[in-house]
Amino acid sequence: MSCRSEKEERVVEVIAVLALLFVLFVVLGAYATVKAVGAAKRGVDRTITQAKRTVEDTTLRARSLAQPGPVGQLADLRLKLRTSMRATQEALQAGVGEDESLKESLALFEQLSKHGRELDDELRRLEPEPDRSKLAQRLPALRERTERIIKSADSLRWAAHDRARKFAEDDLDTLSAQIDVEAGALRHWTTEPTSVWPEAPKAEPTPVWPEASKPETSASTGQTWQETSESRGADPRSGESRSGESPSGEEPPKPAIAPPRARPTYPWQKKPRPESTT
Repeated sequence: MSCRSEKEERVVEVIAVLALLFVLFVVLGAYATVKAVGAAKRGVDRTITQAKRTVEDTTLRARSLAQPGPVGQLADLRLKLRTSMRATQEALQAGVGEDESLKESLALFEQLSKHGRELDDELRRLEPEPDRSKLAQRLPALRERTERIIKSADSLRWAAHDRARKFAEDDLDTLSAQIDVEAGALRHWTTEPTSVWPEAPKAEPTPVWPEASKPETSASTGQTWQETSESRGADPRSGESRSGESPSGEEPPKPAIAPPRARPTYPWQKKPRPESTT
């Protein structure tokens, strides 16, 4: 009995797990179906809206060309208004995903869109107006109002375009600088300085022998050189006479080397024979 009860409990557990998985699959399938149906519905609605918009724009363009007068001018105003508002909406919605600062611009455009839709509805109601004179009187005010809304929408759109273009230029400048640095790193051999042959060693200056020392004065060495008779006679401060005696009566010192004397010639000496040229 115990073995059978254990088997029954296992079977019940397996059945419960399978039932839970089945319910989970059903819920996931239902959720996926709802999402798919919603996406398909949105796609169909978008397609229908675009088709209706295309038909209306084509009708307005044909009416502005085919019907002159106030009716054609009203159609032209509607066409310009719708084109400007649609272009601005697409530009802001496309840029708000990349630039969070455009959220405020998109909020301002939503407020402007209310005035644009009111004006578009008013222009559409005036198209079948039978009183052409009354319609012609109101046309200048409607044109001025339309131009103001178009000008505001164009200002927002071009500001968003300029902002996106400025960011793109800054990114491109930064990328170009990084690419230049990387290209320079890849061509590293062109940036290194070229090898230069070593210069020849400079010639050492030739040693200069020291100059001969000047003779010291008589006060330091105590030695005096004999002056010539001319210098003794020309120097009045020497106080010596031409005879060579000093005033004190002492003889002047003799020179260390005597000058050469002329040898005496005798009659029995022969004269030196001149050398012949032959």
